[in-house]
Amino acid sequence: GAMSVDSITDLSDNASELLEALQLSHPHELDPRRSRGKKKPLSLNPISWQVPRIVDRCCTHLETHGLQTVGIFRVGSSKKRVQQLREEFDRGLDVFLDEHQSVHDVAALLKEFLRDMPDPLIPRELYGAFLSTATMEGPAQLDTLQQLLFLLPPCHSDTLLRLLRFLAEVARHAESSWDPEGREIPGNKMTASNLATVFGPNILQKEKPGERDAGALNFEDSAAIILVLQRLIEHHHSLFMVSAEMQCDILRRLFQTDPDVIEYLLRRK
Repeated sequence: GAMSVDSITDLSDNASELLEALQLSHPHELDPRRSRGKKKPLSLNPISWQVPRIVDRCCTHLETHGLQTVGIFRVGSSKKRVQQLREEFDRGLDVFLDEHQSVHDVAALLKEFLRDMPDPLIPRELYGAFLSTATMEGPAQLDTLQQLLFLLPPCHSDTLLRLLRFLAEVARHAESSWDPEGREIPGNKMTASNLATVFGPNILQKEKPGERDAGALNFEDSAAIILVLQRLIEHHHSLFMVSAEMQCDILRRLFQTDPDVIEYLLRRK
């Protein structure tokens, strides 16, 4: 029989890249709450959910307490409290965000973290490629965005998906609604377009913040950034899902070239 493979580090680089793509084929793997079995540190593990704690905690807090907050991400926050939270996360403390934290402080913390990442969530070398999709339309645009997303490192891919899922939930509560008793539930007024305007410059960065002049982005780039992020928010579920045809094609190739990878997948499932 085939050799047993228990660690992704035992596989070749090409096989690792294929496994990273295959990760996106399974809907249950998009759920960060899934059971992962034993936790073993690996240099490359496409089965793990690689999202910074600060991002996941902020998104969870805002999903719980901020979806009905009008103007979330646009209302001012306390710089002192945001800095304190940031320092606690930086020290590796198990920061617990509850209803006592201001929604606007947590929202500002999330924006600051994304803005100040050494390499933005969408790496700078892919900046031009992502912006070029703004001139495309329909299926061609979405197909190209999906292929570009497959190029992201696993941590960036997982974190971007967590963020997009959260932003889509915020956009879903943009308009006012009514409860069963007929009472109005205020909308947060943050549509996908508004959210893309706020988060776009933090996720798609041409240059490092300290090296960028205030007016460096021209109008065309700014508009393209907003449009691209809006598409990512609106179509994140399908964009992060490998088609059945592509999955079958990869599996057929793997069966011929790297049968050990097939056994690895079966053992991990």
